[in-house]
Amino acid sequence: MIDVNVVGSGPNGLAAAVVFARAGLTVQLTERAATAGGGLRTAEVTLPGYRHDLCSAIHPAALASPFFRAFELTRRVRFVAPEISYAHPLDEGVAALAYRSVDRTADGLGVDGHAWERLFQPLLNRIEGVVAFTANQMLRWPDDTWAAVAYAVRVLEQGTGLGWPRFRGPVAPALLAGVGGHAAARQPSLSAAGTGLLLAAHAHAGGWGYPLGGSQAIADALTDDFLAHGGRLQLDTEIRRPSDLEASRATLLDTSPTFLAAFAGEALPERYRRALLRYRYGTGVFKVDFALSGPVPWANPEVLHAPTVHLGGSREEIVAAADAVSRGRVAQHPFVLATQPSVLDLSRAPVGHQVLWAYTHVPRNSDVDMTEPIIGQIERFAPGFRERILGTATMSARQLTEHDPNYVGGDILGGELTLRQLIKRPVVGRTPWKTPVPGLYLCSSATPPGPAVHGMNGFHAAVLALRQEFGVREVPSLAL
Repeated sequence: MIDVNVVGSGPNGLAAAVVFARAGLTVQLTERAATAGGGLRTAEVTLPGYRHDLCSAIHPAALASPFFRAFELTRRVRFVAPEISYAHPLDEGVAALAYRSVDRTADGLGVDGHAWERLFQPLLNRIEGVVAFTANQMLRWPDDTWAAVAYAVRVLEQGTGLGWPRFRGPVAPALLAGVGGHAAARQPSLSAAGTGLLLAAHAHAGGWGYPLGGSQAIADALTDDFLAHGGRLQLDTEIRRPSDLEASRATLLDTSPTFLAAFAGEALPERYRRALLRYRYGTGVFKVDFALSGPVPWANPEVLHAPTVHLGGSREEIVAAADAVSRGRVAQHPFVLATQPSVLDLSRAPVGHQVLWAYTHVPRNSDVDMTEPIIGQIERFAPGFRERILGTATMSARQLTEHDPNYVGGDILGGELTLRQLIKRPVVGRTPWKTPVPGLYLCSSATPPGPAVHGMNGFHAAVLALRQEFGVREVPSLAL
């Protein structure tokens, strides 16, 4: 018998495996795919020499994550935090730019610059407390009460729409709506506001980090540390039931609640199993990777310096697109989230060429091809883009589920982001990572603190299992 089985090598499964291995336990990490990383993978999918991130490409939470700080990720992987964290083009060559400097951002927002600064400066003044509050289980009393209050008040203000009159012009509202679009939720909503405010605060605090070499570099750093401390990794192996695993004292699943229900089956109390099956998943995504003959020809040349670009037009257009998808329809003018990593990392494409990563939200399980609507939205703000396309690779929401069953219906966030499901993720409790089955834990983004590449879900689950299954109360050092 071994000490621990970890199923799934996404960022949370890897984080948990590292913690256990560092504690001196025997750990088996099993992954369905041919490479470790889950959503942290980079590969050639269009043309030779063009390296694309298969899922996650943007890492606003990585540089601020308590787990990755303890792991000293920036000593293992070279990150670049650009001066412009994200850009939001508008028509007629106008563009809003979110710089790392909140003052510089405010200067570019004209009539709404002071209002933007008043919205974010209190969060930046207590950014450590804001990060700690959002990185921990929500039912726990915050370490920095004033940071939590400042964040919560702003989420309520923007999430209910009561604070929308804060801005008088069209540019600042579009910039905030674009970053809130990461939540795949209606606007206004608490989830979109909470996501947008946190991401924008990260942008102005430490910046949005991009790992050179792609997302795979983060997965490789975690995997290397795990193996260096005695961990065992088994790839190309699908797990369906407990008997597929070697006997262990603890098992952690970096999987969906749906998988947990099927995996544990009748061992789960009926009430808990019903809760898992009632767990709600969010909208799906349609993703396109582009191999380009050169840089994207943005109408506003400053956008070329922003590795992340939000394409959706005005706040009203973004609201309409999100509303359509939430009602089960494909948006006529979709909100598109794009990254152009070649702006920072010349290793991602042949000299002079670039890669572009883009996705849009679609109804769950949709098999609609959104390639042309995405190209059309890019062309709107970058005339001549189509002529620079050398190759594409697409993945519908339905294909995304086939690629990775954890993305149920094409939901890459691990479950619908609503206030209810941020607390009930997947159940309400002070230790939601632990299931009623002895020694069985869930550590995916379907547990607190939710999605993003921060490793905190796996870290929380592993620390809890160390204490409850092995009597280990001191968290092992994760430093180099």
